[in-house]
Amino acid sequence: MVPPKTNRSTPDTPNAPETPDAPKTPDAPDTPDTPKKVPAGAGRRAELLATAAEVFAELGYNATTVRTIADRAGMLAGSLYYHFDSKESMVDDVLSAFLDDLWTGYRRVEEAELAPRPTFEGLVAESFAQMERHRPAVVIYQKEARRLASQSEARFGYLTDSQQRFQQLWTRTLERGVADGSFRADLDIPLAYRFVRDTVWVAAVWFRPEGRKSAAQIAGQYTSMVLDGIAAPAPGHLRGP
Repeated sequence: MVPPKTNRSTPDTPNAPETPDAPKTPDAPDTPDTPKKVPAGAGRRAELLATAAEVFAELGYNATTVRTIADRAGMLAGSLYYHFDSKESMVDDVLSAFLDDLWTGYRRVEEAELAPRPTFEGLVAESFAQMERHRPAVVIYQKEARRLASQSEARFGYLTDSQQRFQQLWTRTLERGVADGSFRADLDIPLAYRFVRDTVWVAAVWFRPEGRKSAAQIAGQYTSMVLDGIAAPAPGHLRGP
């Protein structure tokens, strides 16, 4: 799993300064510099994260500034610091939320203990479902994961861990399929893994949740093409279910 993150957020508006006689509550900050923790999906902060994700995906992490995000959100750059201490915190929250959801879904597929083919189909379906929910984060992950992990292993090492887990999960599924005859015996598993990885996630570049086909429909088409091919069956040949 992605390591738990320290919430560095601050409330939507700064608390009024305390007077000497004002009683403190457990959540009241001692100074204006001590942020009060808020739920990760709360209100304005969640909106700002969504805006930041779109900007990172569009411009790239290095080319994006806090001012750019603030301008897109319709606020002053200084006001953004009431919610996040840096753009690094923003991209961290965007990516960790996506990977948390992705691995929760993948675990459900694994724990179902299905045969290799339905497991493959379930993993593809889950991947597209998360793409529908976290499309900008998928684009950021594809473009920036290696660079972020190399720049700050302490903070972004979970990105490298996730890539390794992804490879292990898909390789294990493909190997099971070869072993039980679900997949062809001469399958080049490392090549098949790279093909699946790249062809699934590159869809984030063109996929739009509001498009004419849903994520589930695209996942179904994808698995059909990968597992059954695109050629029509020969005359008299009945393709299996």
